[in-house]
Amino acid sequence: MKLLILDAGHCLSLALVRLASRRGDTELVVEPGLDLTAERLAEVGPDALVIPPLTQPISAEPATVLAHAEAVESCLAACAEAGVPLVWCVSDQLYEDGFETAIDEHVIPAPRDESLRRLITTGDRIREGYHRHLIVRLGPLFALEGGSAWLSELIERLMIGEEVRAAEDVIFCPTSADAAAMALLGMLQQQHCGAEAWGAYHLAGTEPVSAYTFASLVRTQLETRLEGIGESVALGSIKALNHHHDQPLRRVLNCRRVLEAFGVHQKPWRLEVGRMLDEWCKARREVEA
Repeated sequence: MKLLILDAGHCLSLALVRLASRRGDTELVVEPGLDLTAERLAEVGPDALVIPPLTQPISAEPATVLAHAEAVESCLAACAEAGVPLVWCVSDQLYEDGFETAIDEHVIPAPRDESLRRLITTGDRIREGYHRHLIVRLGPLFALEGGSAWLSELIERLMIGEEVRAAEDVIFCPTSADAAAMALLGMLQQQHCGAEAWGAYHLAGTEPVSAYTFASLVRTQLETRLEGIGESVALGSIKALNHHHDQPLRRVLNCRRVLEAFGVHQKPWRLEVGRMLDEWCKARREVEA
């Protein structure tokens, strides 16, 4: 299977490259940005085109969101012309106001924010205009490297003693970029073998948690590991923020359909955080050695 991946520096793109390098059944061609012409798509001739998500679209500049939407629609046109399946990953933040219960795949986001609505329009155009697509809604991604990695940014800020502010009343399911990459490759391999299970899917880690609790756990585990390798570092503190005083805003994705269609199980984000912190400490010891 041959895949064309856009946005080479994105943490999900890097995770896909790492995973494919350990497999013999997947070839990747990675492009630096989102600009893709029909000629380039035809030249590469992939079995699918994968577009990583625009992370934190709620806080992104409107021009950035618009540019992303337009780039995806340009890719859609190129894919439809060439008959290449399109895989577009999107942020759970499109569910701007959240839901009291877990959000099923058939629930199309209906945000109030104008920029977010522009992304919904793009999703509508994909669903209505091209059958061979996967729209994969992801929980907040975390990784050790790449754009929008979150975990690496959090570690860096804690290590320099910076205070980290995180919402205590926004509940979501953090998603390891490595786990997301593994799931995507598994889904695409099955599609490549004729599954024809196109449509929208949710993919997120297990156990809903607040950004504050996630950051606090990372701080605690990082401190423990640093002590274990004989380092004493005055880590930055975690400050809780509250934006929704009546009740927490919940963005919990129900990932049942991806399990039923592809057999993809959610991975516990706590285990993934622990594994990544072990890798980070190992790399730190090797550099110091």
